[in-house]
Amino acid sequence: MPISLDSDVDTFIESLRSAGIRRAYFAATNDGLAASHPLLEPLAKELGNAPDFDAHEAVFLEVGPESGALHGAFLHKTVRGQGAGGVRNRRYGGVREFVADGLRLSRGMGRKNALAGLWWGGGKGVIGRHSSGSASDPGYRKTLYEEYGRFITSLRGAYVTAEDVGTDPSDMAAIFRTTRFVTCIPPAVGGSGNPATATAKGVVSAMEAALDHLDRGTLEGKVVAMQGMGNVGSSMIGDLLERRVRRVIAADVSAERASALAARFAGAPVELRVVDTGDASILAEPADVFAPNALGAILNPRTIPRIAAKVVCGAANNQLEDERRDDRALHERGILYVPDFVANRMGIVNCANEQYGSLPDDPAILRHLGREWPESVYRTVRRILERASTEGVTTSDAANVLADRAALEPHPLFPGRTAAITAALVRERWQDGPR
Repeated sequence: MPISLDSDVDTFIESLRSAGIRRAYFAATNDGLAASHPLLEPLAKELGNAPDFDAHEAVFLEVGPESGALHGAFLHKTVRGQGAGGVRNRRYGGVREFVADGLRLSRGMGRKNALAGLWWGGGKGVIGRHSSGSASDPGYRKTLYEEYGRFITSLRGAYVTAEDVGTDPSDMAAIFRTTRFVTCIPPAVGGSGNPATATAKGVVSAMEAALDHLDRGTLEGKVVAMQGMGNVGSSMIGDLLERRVRRVIAADVSAERASALAARFAGAPVELRVVDTGDASILAEPADVFAPNALGAILNPRTIPRIAAKVVCGAANNQLEDERRDDRALHERGILYVPDFVANRMGIVNCANEQYGSLPDDPAILRHLGREWPESVYRTVRRILERASTEGVTTSDAANVLADRAALEPHPLFPGRTAAITAALVRERWQDGPR
């Protein structure tokens, strides 16, 4: 059975099993990506030429022995420290989509960590569920995430995981049972818990910076349209109301979620809409700010012409389907785009320092949300927007230059350590498993 990136996830898993492969890696060398098995060398060459590959350092894969899921850990630049970013669990249409998600998101996390001043590098976890695995089955989820924790432990700290799409604090607690390399764990075991509240506050601060840049005043009296009202979106509604917005219009596919929020914000200037999957009509809503808070790739040639807002600033990761093409299209339409990895940093910031203990009203977190610290969300957004305006480049280009420069600053205590760990894993034949 051929092993191909064009396979669906189930077929890919079965192909690996048929070849006797439970673990596999693709690691950077001077000659390009090297594969853990000769049979996977064609995939290494294809991966190295993928549109989303950008000098990534390593990709580690494992077939879950009990869950049957495909576990992945993607490392981008780790000069600043361990690759860090949440683990995404969803049903992927194919392996190529699984890989593209891991590559794009790990690069985005590296940029986010760097601009936030965190001593972490680019990393992302991705889980592709086998069709036999039910995400709603508590027993399966416990097995799946404890298994993923063991996978992370085997990487010796090269990658640190956290919460992301398809996961929740109870999943982080399950991972924590089998590894110490996880953040966003529940407060009951010493963690910071769900980072949604902090993420929402950071995005709202970024909105304020964008409006200031355009000389359009504060959020008071503005209309904000939102796609997605999950944990982050619902928190964002509360923050926007505190800033006296004129109206919030939010769309989501979950009728249950909309009903709960309708009760929570009864009497407030909030309009909640339940839409079908794929319905992007909220983009055309007349508003001052559009906030993409659902899945990525929402900004593309099909949707950008429909956007009615002058500012796009939201919590979703990888909002641009194609970074260069779609950022340019927004720029040409006169829409001010705040790059997602700049606006939504507070999730990882909230989780970053768990190992150093916690404080009420932690100044290490609150400084990101103020306006005095030069590296705060507000001041970072203003700096990026001003650079883009002065140099005549897109906001993504301006943000990427600053982020990629910061990502090359070596960790002050452990420079090169993550790369050394990866090299040791390769040298000691990690793919063979414990000996």
